Amino acid sequence: MGARFTTDKDPWDWCAVMAAAFLALAWWRLNIPSKIYFDEVHYVAAARSLLQGLRVNAEHPMVGKEIIAAAIRWLGDSPLHWRIPSAIAGGLGLYAFSRLVWFVSGNGRATLIATFLVATDFSWFIQSRIAMLDMFMACFGMIALWQVAAAARLPRQGHWRLALAGVFSGLALGAKWSIAPALVLPGLVFLALKLRDCGARFLTARAGGLVPGVSLTEAGLWLGLLPLAVYWLSFWPAFYWSPNPVNPWDPIGWHQEMLRLQDSVVKLHPYRSRWYQWMADWRAVWYLYQPIDGAQRGIVLIGNPFTMIAGLAGLGWALWAGVMRRRSDALVFVLLYAVMLGFWAINNKPIQFYYHYLMPAAFLMACLALALDELWKRQDRWRWIAPGSLALSAAIFAWFFPIIAAWPLCCGRPSFQFWMWLPSWR
Repeated sequence: MGARFTTDKDPWDWCAVMAAAFLALAWWRLNIPSKIYFDEVHYVAAARSLLQGLRVNAEHPMVGKEIIAAAIRWLGDSPLHWRIPSAIAGGLGLYAFSRLVWFVSGNGRATLIATFLVATDFSWFIQSRIAMLDMFMACFGMIALWQVAAAARLPRQGHWRLALAGVFSGLALGAKWSIAPALVLPGLVFLALKLRDCGARFLTARAGGLVPGVSLTEAGLWLGLLPLAVYWLSFWPAFYWSPNPVNPWDPIGWHQEMLRLQDSVVKLHPYRSRWYQWMADWRAVWYLYQPIDGAQRGIVLIGNPFTMIAGLAGLGWALWAGVMRRRSDALVFVLLYAVMLGFWAINNKPIQFYYHYLMPAAFLMACLALALDELWKRQDRWRWIAPGSLALSAAIFAWFFPIIAAWPLCCGRPSFQFWMWLPSWR
C-alpha cells in the first residue's frame, strides 16, 4: 500500500468544510430541548457531582463526564453548555473519520463519500446533540485510528503518530469501554505483520511490519502501555471522591465494581434491542416526544433507512473485494465493523440500545463508500447509482430532520405516525 500512496490528491480541505458544515448544523438550536432529556439525566448529574467531589455514576469511566463538568464550570450550567462538548466532538470526530478513510484507502472520492454518508446517517448527528458519553468515545477513537493509519502510510512520522494514537486511545477508552475492540486491532495487525516479515526477530526488528522503522517493542509502548497510563490518569478525580474514593492502586478491584454496577441493570427497557436488529435498522430509541418549548417535539434514534440497508450490500462487496481482489482498504473496514459489532454480539450486558451501533455504523458507511466509488468509476448505465445514493441519503436526512433535531411538529400526535415507517420504530 505504501508504494502506491500519494498525498497529492488528499481532500483534507473538503473534509474540513464538510465537518465544519456538520458542526454548524448540529450547533443550530442546540439548546432545544431546554431541559434534560433521555440519558442526560445520568451524565449531567454525574458532571455536577464531579464538580462537588461526590461519587455518582461510578459504573462508567470518567473522561466524558469530566468534559461535561469542565463545560459547566467554564461556560455555565445550561442545556446549551452541557451539549457544546458533544457537538464539537461530533464535528472533530467526523473530520477524524475522513482522515482515517483517506489514509486507509488513498482514495479522495471514496473519502468524501464516506464522510457525507456518516454525516447523514442520523446516529452521528443525534449523538452530537446530546450530553452523553458516546460521541467523546467515537471522536477520540477515530483520532487514534487515524493516527495509526497515517503512521502506516507515512513511516517517517511513525514514532510521533503512534504516540499520539496512544494518547487518544487512552482518552477513548476513558470515555467508554466499547471502543476497546477497535483499539486492539492495530496492535494485533502490527504483531502479525512483524511475525510475517521478521520471523524470530519480530520483537526488536525495525524493518517491515505495519510501520517500517518502528519495532514491535516500541509499538507496544505507544499502543499498549501509554493508553493504559492515560486511562488510569483519567480517574484522578475519583481518587478524591468523598465518600468512597477509588483506590488508585487497586485497578482490578475498582473495575470489578464497575462491572458489577453495569450488570446490575437488569430491568427490561421498552427500547432495548440486540445487535442483529441494529443491522436491519429495526428498533428505534425515542429520546424525546412531548410538548416542550412551546411545541410538540420529538427525537428518535434510528439509522438512515436507506444507507443502513444499502450499507449491508456495501459490506458484502467490501468483504468480496478484500478477499478476492486483495483490497486492503476494504478489508480494514470490514474488520473494524466486525470486531465492533461482534463485541456486542458476544457481550452479556443485559440491556443494549441502538446507540451502541454508532461506531459499527460509521465503518459500515466506509464500506458502502468504497463500493459506491467503484460504481462511480464505471462508464455504463449503472454509474448513476453512486451519485443517486448520495442524493437519496441527503433527501431522507432532510425528510427526517424535524424528528431527529427536535423541531416543532405542527401536526401534534399524527406526526408520530408520519415518520413511523416500521411498527418496530414505535
